[in-house]
Amino acid sequence: MAWVGYARVSSVGQSLDIQLEQLRQAGCDKVFAEKRSGRSTKDREELESALGYVREGDVFVVTRLDRLARSITDLRQIVDRLSAKGVQFKALQQATMDTTRSDGKLLLNILASFAEFEADIRKERQADGIAKAKADGVYKGRKPSISSAEIEALLSQGLGATDVAKRLGIGRASVYRLIGKRTA
Repeated sequence: MAWVGYARVSSVGQSLDIQLEQLRQAGCDKVFAEKRSGRSTKDREELESALGYVREGDVFVVTRLDRLARSITDLRQIVDRLSAKGVQFKALQQATMDTTRSDGKLLLNILASFAEFEADIRKERQADGIAKAKADGVYKGRKPSISSAEIEALLSQGLGATDVAKRLGIGRASVYRLIGKRTA
């Protein structure tokens, strides 16, 4: 039986150190960690690796439920997937979390609902802040990841918008938007 840990923070600027230390202190033999949003399980490669790694009899450990998922649906799917493999689930800061019992399953769903609610509220506050900044004329959005010069260089080589988009790893609409800006 192995204890397998999973740590997650949402952004590059955040640190995983506290979670990693807590998981090691809890006795995790192996820890998977990543910096990805918890709003979805999409593109969370380390989570997929951890779920693929655990075996029957193992314990899958997170520091808090919201580190695993911010959606009750995602959380239930992950826990159901663990249960199907015969893997127990433990959230360190929710010590009464025992998904092998009915009351533990109930608590899991209640806490997952709060995590999802909190994420929705944070998203609403962020949208309100962006709207205010736009109204005040101080919101500029994120910096472009691709310069017009890079697109110009590829277009001058005779590449079409689709090929330019593929080479730069951006959407074709982004290429057209930049082409439109240069002719406007």
